[in-house]
Amino acid sequence: MQKIKTALLSYGMSGKVFHAPFLNFHPGFELLGSWERSKKLIHQDFPSVKSYSTLEDLLEDDVDLVIVNTPVETHYEYAKQVLLAGKHAIVEKAFTTTVAQAEELAVIAKEKGLKLAVFQNRRWDSDFKTVQKIITDNMLGEIVEAEFHFDRYNPILSPKQHKETANSGAGILKDLGPHVIDQALFLFGMPQSVFADIRITREHSLVDDYIDILLYYSNFRVRLKAGFFIREAIPAFVVHGKKGSFLKPRGDVQEDELKSGKKPNLETWGTESIEKRGLLHTEINGEIIQEIVPTLQGNYYDFFDGVYQSITNDATEPVTAQEGVHVMQIIEAAIQSSAQKKVIDL
Repeated sequence: MQKIKTALLSYGMSGKVFHAPFLNFHPGFELLGSWERSKKLIHQDFPSVKSYSTLEDLLEDDVDLVIVNTPVETHYEYAKQVLLAGKHAIVEKAFTTTVAQAEELAVIAKEKGLKLAVFQNRRWDSDFKTVQKIITDNMLGEIVEAEFHFDRYNPILSPKQHKETANSGAGILKDLGPHVIDQALFLFGMPQSVFADIRITREHSLVDDYIDILLYYSNFRVRLKAGFFIREAIPAFVVHGKKGSFLKPRGDVQEDELKSGKKPNLETWGTESIEKRGLLHTEINGEIIQEIVPTLQGNYYDFFDGVYQSITNDATEPVTAQEGVHVMQIIEAAIQSSAQKKVIDL
C-alpha cells in the first residue's frame, strides 16, 4: 500500500486529538512529524517522528501531505506556502478568513495539480450522518425548514489567546460556525440569500460568541445557531417536512473519546449512547409513525481515507476547496448582513 508521508503544522489539541490518531491508524499514512515552535510534545506520543523547528525545514523534507492546523488567521499564509512547495494540503476550518483567500488557494492547488481538502470533520459525526440519512431517504417529504445548533455553556473566556484576541480568524462565526454552515450546504446546497445576527454576549469578550444565521432557499429555510450560554440544550438538529419531523440531540462521542486517549477502530468507533437517539414523527404510506431511530456510527477515519484515495487514485477530495469557498461566502455574507441589518443576496 502506498504510504502518504504526512506532517502537521502544530501538535496542540487538534494535532494530538483529531489528526495524529487517524494518521497513525490508517495504513496508508506515515506521520513524519510536526512543526513545533516552543513546546516539544509530539515525541511524548511518537518518539520516532521529527519535531521541525521551522516551517522551511518541514517543507524541505520528503513530505507528501501537510495538515495546516494552526490558528485560523494563519491558514491562508501557511497553506499557500505548503501548496507553492508542491505539497498536498488539509486545512482546518475556517478554511481562510476571506473568500478571496479561499479562492486563491483553490486556484493554486488546481494549477499545481495538488489535492487541497478542508477538514470539515463534523460531516462524519454520528448525529449528522443520521440526519442526512433521514433526509436522503425522504422520510419527511418536502423540506419546509431545518434548524442546526452548536450549543455550549461556556461563559468563561478561552485561555488560548488567539481565540479571544480581536483578529481576522477569531470568534464563534469562524470557530463553530463553519461546522453547521458546512453541514447545511452539504445537505441543501448554496442558498439564495443570507440574514444573520452576530453578537458578543460574554463579559469582557472582544470576539463574537453568538450567531444566528438564516439561509433562504426557494421553498424552505435553514437556521444555524451557536452560542456559549446554552446550559440546557434543545435538539441540535430539527428538520420539518410536509410529511413529518425529525429531532436529534447532539450525541457524537468521537471528540470526547479522542480527548480521553481512546484510539479509533473500524468496528465500534463512533457509537453513540442510545439515550441520544433521534425522534421521527412522520407519515409513511398513509400511516402515522412516531418512533425512536437508531443512530448511525460516526468515524472521522472516512475523511482521512477520502484524502488518501484522492491522492493515490486522483479521486475528488472528501471536502473540496470549492466547498471551503462556499462556506466562506456564507460567512462573509453573514458578517455583512449583521452589520447592515438586512438580507444579503448571493
